[in-house]
Amino acid sequence: MYNIYKIKSGDTLELLADRYKTTPQRIMDINNLNPGDFLRIGDDIIIPDTAKDYFEYYSIKKGDNLYQIAKRYNINPGLLANLNGLNDNDYIYPGQMLLIPKANYSYYITKEGDTLDSVVNLFGTTRDRFLNENDIVYLLEGQLLVHKTK
Repeated sequence: MYNIYKIKSGDTLELLADRYKTTPQRIMDINNLNPGDFLRIGDDIIIPDTAKDYFEYYSIKKGDNLYQIAKRYNINPGLLANLNGLNDNDYIYPGQMLLIPKANYSYYITKEGDTLDSVVNLFGTTRDRFLNENDIVYLLEGQLLVHKTK
């Protein structure tokens, strides 16, 4: 799982990695950052949630495209793009890391107007189970929520 974090004054990869119990390299890989890249105040980056690991990581190879990768992992190309902060037609390049959803989970990225009940009903689960699977539910647009299907 991951969280979207808005860069604030004084933030560094090392501070964020320490705060979220991950490594600077993992943050760099997920966000396709290179050593020496600057974090700009106000930019959004993806911070991995190490408490629950719902993803595999895939290193893009020459000739790959989002559609082929999505087909290989039997997932929706639009979801793959959204999970990785990409548009369907964005260029991807060899060595870039992608989050690949693990099997047996359903994923949903919240939209404006979602409520706890509407998302629970979408997953077809109970409120207690849903809240147990998702530590923080703030229902702002763009939050990734998960549900274990098996």
